[in-house]
Amino acid sequence: MTGPRRLGLVAAGATLLAAAPISSIFDTWKWLMMCLLVVGLIAGAAFAARSLRFPTWAQAASMIVVLLLMLTWIFPSGHEFLIPTPSTFGHFADLFTQAGQDTRSYAVPVPDRDGLLFVTVLGIGSVAIAVDLLTVVVRRPALAGLPMLAIYSVPVAVYIDSVPVLPFIIGAVGFLWLLVSDNIDRVRRFGRRFTGDGRDVDVWEPSPLAAAGRRLGVVGVAAAVLLPLAVPTITGGLLSRLTQTGTGIGNGTGTGTGGGRINLFASLSGNLSQSETVELVRLTTNETTPFYLRFGVADQLTNVGFGSRSPSGSSVAAGMPDPRTGNAGGSYQEFTADVKVSDRLNQGMLPIYQNTVSVDGIQRGWFYDNNQQVVYSNRNSTKELEYKFTYVRARYTPAELRQAEPLAPDDPIVRLNTAHPDDPTVDALVARLIAGKTTEYDKIRALYDYFSSKNGFTYSLSTQTATNSSEIAAFLKNKVGYCQQYAAALAWMAREAGLPARVAFGFTRGDSREGNTYVITNKNAHAWTEVYLRGFGWIPFDATPSAGVRGAARSDWAPDTELPAPTTSSSTATAAPGAEASGPAANVERPDRPDLNEPGLAGSTTTGETSNLGTTLLIVALVALFLALLLVPALRRVLLRRHRYAATVPRVTSLTEAQAGRPDVVVTAETTKARQDAHAAWDELLDTMVDFRVPLDPSETPRVTAQRLIKDAVLVDQSAAGATLLGTAEERARYARKPLQGGELTAALTQVRRGLARSATRRTRLTAAILPPSVLLRWRVALAESSTKLLGAGSRFRDVLSRFSPRRLLTHRSR
Repeated sequence: MTGPRRLGLVAAGATLLAAAPISSIFDTWKWLMMCLLVVGLIAGAAFAARSLRFPTWAQAASMIVVLLLMLTWIFPSGHEFLIPTPSTFGHFADLFTQAGQDTRSYAVPVPDRDGLLFVTVLGIGSVAIAVDLLTVVVRRPALAGLPMLAIYSVPVAVYIDSVPVLPFIIGAVGFLWLLVSDNIDRVRRFGRRFTGDGRDVDVWEPSPLAAAGRRLGVVGVAAAVLLPLAVPTITGGLLSRLTQTGTGIGNGTGTGTGGGRINLFASLSGNLSQSETVELVRLTTNETTPFYLRFGVADQLTNVGFGSRSPSGSSVAAGMPDPRTGNAGGSYQEFTADVKVSDRLNQGMLPIYQNTVSVDGIQRGWFYDNNQQVVYSNRNSTKELEYKFTYVRARYTPAELRQAEPLAPDDPIVRLNTAHPDDPTVDALVARLIAGKTTEYDKIRALYDYFSSKNGFTYSLSTQTATNSSEIAAFLKNKVGYCQQYAAALAWMAREAGLPARVAFGFTRGDSREGNTYVITNKNAHAWTEVYLRGFGWIPFDATPSAGVRGAARSDWAPDTELPAPTTSSSTATAAPGAEASGPAANVERPDRPDLNEPGLAGSTTTGETSNLGTTLLIVALVALFLALLLVPALRRVLLRRHRYAATVPRVTSLTEAQAGRPDVVVTAETTKARQDAHAAWDELLDTMVDFRVPLDPSETPRVTAQRLIKDAVLVDQSAAGATLLGTAEERARYARKPLQGGELTAALTQVRRGLARSATRRTRLTAAILPPSVLLRWRVALAESSTKLLGAGSRFRDVLSRFSPRRLLTHRSR
């Protein structure tokens, strides 16, 4: 493949890689399927035009025509037949208008609207043409980075936050690939490639110099991407973020981006203090005494504390489960809340109350994880977001919670939320506290009641070091800490007692202003413990002393340990906060519920099946087309081999004894056929040698070629005998009076091919089977010959036209 044609294909691939940032705009991948098809056909048109030696204007015209045809076929108006008509261009104008309206009506990620898809495909197709012409025709691949940069500027201009770095890396790799390919092509003009020691390398051999250049390029791109992240800035670089402990939960701002990427880590040590008070959320609810606003959980326990795992769920638009379905007891009441987030809370996890059943006012791209009971997004942000949600407040009594039976050991909730490191201090303390407790609720209450001032626990943002003991052992010994330490310690001890437990993150109630409106600041950031009870779900237990937490709330089942136990009649005022904590399961019997961690269950949804069907069909069609094109060379090779095998069926001579004894050369039909058979078998042997990367030397005789093949390919036994037979048959067919007749040429070819396959590498065998070099070489030669004939015909046609040129009638002017 010549340089221009190869560079054209590389330019198309680099354009598709540069379009990676568009993935942050659309909600699905339908745009990518369309762009793959359009850019691929544009590259194919340019390849064919250059193979036929078309002039530059014809190459550009062919790509533009293909783009126009593809836009007509993908976005038809219904009045054309394959080719565009005036109504087609009117339809294109309507799509432009629709795209302008959609940009003002939708927030990212946008749905698959025809207008937006049309503009995207048109833009990327136009960029592909521009990159191709700048790279191949103008030979300025560096300038091709400008239209590629134009693609990246689109999500930068419309995205509310920073565009993810991964798409930029992919686009940069594509641009680097384009530059490297152009430089390799320039170097190849000087002659054969060579290694560092001056040895020539074949086309299929990797060059050490080229490998070194690729490694340097990869290191350069990695450095260009990673160094800006690591350099400290005003807002903090990567190094400062990695060295910070936690997410600011407690008294920090709790900021971050990306659902599931926010680090919800409840460390058991550290110093968390901030003097500035920053408003984060303003919430209005019709509930008199709301509980904690919640946005994330941490359920992965290590020696240093709890860490969060990435959430996984279905779209919020698909609906959220109702906890009132199949509960084991308690009472429920429905409330609504209006939330306005400030510009200081910038994260991908939505603050909501537990048991939220619906959310309104958020754009597409938000998802609900039923296991963690969080609403998250990998693209959107809570910054300056206003939304409304409906939630259910559950109220339980201690007597009802005592009815919860233990979960089965193989229950997924138990497997995921009871794992913990071994610590002798925790083991001994838990065994002492739960001794004699027979119910799950009594066990957690015994652990919860332990964190009280009667046992010496106090609240403080400044903690002591762990010295030689573990972090949790130091906290339980010193009995001084803040919310994260209390929450993580209680969850750890609950797991040691066999109770599924995790740490929840969010905000306390906040300061009430103007009735039911609460202003929540960074001082309200908080962490507490959630324990799972069968039939009731995740129940909150806030072990942090309420005196040290602004806006703290307690419930009947987890009362304030510093106050006397509340009577049953006095539970009305305090039951509402505790109701938030319940989070009951959708069904009473947990074993009947599906494993939330099975693939496909967490994010399954029945919405959008129609649009997904169209996308699936398009993907299947593209894959089928790609496989069909990939199998064309292999099919051609198989048919050619079968044709030659059919021609080399052994035939016994039918010469009469008189003819056989005559000294003169007698040309019979059998003799002619035998020569043709030998030539067909020899041609098949040469193609097989080309397929398995065995060099050919046209100056050698057939017998010498066969002997060299036996030596180089290490053929033995039947394979070596077959090669010798084929060489002898071809040599006698060329030079002898009588060719070889009756030889098993087909069997010999089969044995030689098997011998070559045994001695070849796996890559060579795969290439010989899927993309046989002999077929590709023959196609290149035929294409070159066709191009030469076309050029000759064009030259002759120009000569004929020049005879009738009007300039011949003009006389030469004297100077």
